[in-house]
Amino acid sequence: MKYKYRYLLALPVLLFVTGFIRGDEDIFFKISKSIDLFGRVYKEVALNYVDNIDPEEFMLSGIKGMLTTLDPYTNFIDETQKKDLDFMTKGKYGGIGASVGLRNNRVTIIDLIEGYSAQRQGIRIGDIIKEINGVSITRENYDLIGEYLQGEPGEIVKMVIEREGDNENLIFNMPLEEVQVKNITYYGFFPAASNNAYLKLSSFSRSAGDEIRRAIGELSKQKKIEAIVLDLRGNPGGLLDQAIDVAEKFLKKDQLIVSVIGRDTTKITKYFAKEEPVASDKKLVVLVNEQTASASEIVAGAIQDHDRGIIIGTQSFGKGLVQTLVPMPYNSSLKITTARYYTPSGRCIQKINYSDQNKVITNNPIKSVHEYQTDNNRKVYASGGIEPDTVVTNNSSSRQVEQLLARGMFFRFATSFFNNNSDMSLDTFTKDEYLIEFISYLRTQEYSYSMKSEKLLQELKELVEKEGYGVDVKTDVENLISKLNDLKIDELELYRDDVVSNIRKELVARIKGRDARILESLTHDKQIELALKILGEEKTYINLLALAYSDN
Repeated sequence: MKYKYRYLLALPVLLFVTGFIRGDEDIFFKISKSIDLFGRVYKEVALNYVDNIDPEEFMLSGIKGMLTTLDPYTNFIDETQKKDLDFMTKGKYGGIGASVGLRNNRVTIIDLIEGYSAQRQGIRIGDIIKEINGVSITRENYDLIGEYLQGEPGEIVKMVIEREGDNENLIFNMPLEEVQVKNITYYGFFPAASNNAYLKLSSFSRSAGDEIRRAIGELSKQKKIEAIVLDLRGNPGGLLDQAIDVAEKFLKKDQLIVSVIGRDTTKITKYFAKEEPVASDKKLVVLVNEQTASASEIVAGAIQDHDRGIIIGTQSFGKGLVQTLVPMPYNSSLKITTARYYTPSGRCIQKINYSDQNKVITNNPIKSVHEYQTDNNRKVYASGGIEPDTVVTNNSSSRQVEQLLARGMFFRFATSFFNNNSDMSLDTFTKDEYLIEFISYLRTQEYSYSMKSEKLLQELKELVEKEGYGVDVKTDVENLISKLNDLKIDELELYRDDVVSNIRKELVARIKGRDARILESLTHDKQIELALKILGEEKTYINLLALAYSDN
């Protein structure tokens, strides 16, 4: 019997149908009839179309076409995507140990994993990839970057790199290695002198639960752990069994973690904690945000429903569906949505209902009841995600700072600044000097930021010109627009701490690596600040969970 992987995706998907469809005879007749019709159409077109057709590509288009009528993440995985499949199920791949993304429409190194070939041979964050094995790399073929940078360990990849500050391109011969991606990207005590353990869990591939156990065990050997902050922000999820394994580390044995219901709604599979927890007596805060999805939401939902810990942050993504990976012929697989999951209180936190948008799916099984109760009778809601017990955002109060972050200006500045000061330390420059350098850099870039008032003044200027008002009026409006440009600089100075914090996070990643970047980010983190405050106030922590002191 072939083994099937069951796991959860980062983004929302929906089951084909729920409930029964008239009868087995009826559905099997329809399936047989449809296969016959599809096969005849495929054969006729493949053989008789005016131009030559690649039969394999044509069939693949037909398969993809069928699956697009369902949901975005029920799809066919052919043999060319096997590397991605291995990564999803095993948490490892053959590569150089670097993360790649688009920055300013150019394919750029955005992170390095310490100890692998990219970091060892001197690749830097911010380097632009120009060629891989003779293939020019651009925005247009960015989606194929995984094929170019991944393969069998031992293979050599030739990369041509453009680096700001160097007049000539750099050439690297990179050996591919088996890269083991860690689910826990950082753990330690924060603040360092405290007894608060901080765990940054970034994914749920194979071994996530074991990594949690080892991290808590290692920290316990250093000193007594009094509280734990489990950071699930930005975690897109992964394997269902790993979500269960992680939740077991915090919940009591035999507590319900998650229920899974497929097409036949009379059959419910329930998953309970089967082992004694390693951290049942520690105060717990779980951090979530809008990128917390899937398996992360199972863990957060179970902890919230059992009043085991406090959820802090912003509302999670809202993905409440399970996929099964079915092996198919010719080294391919079918990833299919087969069930929904429900938190212990009965919540399905799926946000998007694709059945409402799709005529192929014949019914809508998502419940309309939205209010549920935790073990301590606190009200929780099935409102498209996990709603935190305490909502706080990490966004800057400055709209300009948020736009600079979204457009990658801090990343780009840090790349330029570091390449021109490669032997610097973070404390070489003061906050004022960082800000001056950054403002100077912005003036050299194609970057524009329009305040709402500036847009209104531009409209007023056009109206003044159209209506033929005097030169004095036009001059007054232009002077106001000029003053607003000065106000933009004033805004950056007002929010200097936010600006410098974003700069330092990028610089420390280039100077000291990923761990140091995470630590630096925690020093200017409003959600972490609130978590530590609540953990330090026993009464507040207990009241938020609606517990009597003697029950804690």
